Amino acid sequence: MTTTTTGRVAVVTGGSRGIGRAAAVRLAADGLKIVVAYAGNHAEAATTVKEIEAAGGEAIAVQADVADETAVAALFDRAEADFGGVDVVVHAAGRMHLQTIAELDLAEFDRLHRTNVRGTVVVDQQAARRVRPGGAIIQFSTSIIGLQFPSYGPYAATKGAVEAMTLILARELRGRDVTVNTVAPGPTATALFLDGKDEATIQRLAQQPPLERLGTPEDIAAVVAFLASPAGHWVNGQTIRANGGIV
Repeated sequence: MTTTTTGRVAVVTGGSRGIGRAAAVRLAADGLKIVVAYAGNHAEAATTVKEIEAAGGEAIAVQADVADETAVAALFDRAEADFGGVDVVVHAAGRMHLQTIAELDLAEFDRLHRTNVRGTVVVDQQAARRVRPGGAIIQFSTSIIGLQFPSYGPYAATKGAVEAMTLILARELRGRDVTVNTVAPGPTATALFLDGKDEATIQRLAQQPPLERLGTPEDIAAVVAFLASPAGHWVNGQTIRANGGIV
């Protein structure tokens, strides 16, 4: 098993903003070289790279639609060409759409499914083929699966699919010395979460955990960093609800 982070390489999808950016910055601080994958916002991805470089780390930004198998294969090719291989994959890219099941716009649901389910499968395919021994695949679900809030049904359904694949993929990688885990954050103060919520709603959600606050992207990045590290390598096939005790 790998015993050091020196020389290790992480691909982080959704690395331009929010939890993905925090994870990229944290892994870089732990000594990993980072490939910041982003869908379309080059300026945000470049900001992540600059933050990592300013702290003495190494990073590049690569555009890729996570649901496009050709683009994702090219993303991994770039990681191998520039940094020599891939040891950690953090698949933080995702889409959220809130609507009741009765009123659901099925075109929006198709977009959710394409990014959150197909995108996870596409990234996992490349990760399963390419991550080096001692490595880790870390994907994302949501604590909404346990909270069961109205209007989150379609989103929760796509993330339930991610959880269902976690232990299966871990078992499929028997003999490879590669772990697969899913992190399921609770309410976390990201732009994706805060968008469209009034202050009263935000405060109500912040008071639900026993720790009486929203999570931060850095809270979630710390869990990712543990799972990516040699210290977390015995954790495998699990969904970890990082939510301050809300559920």
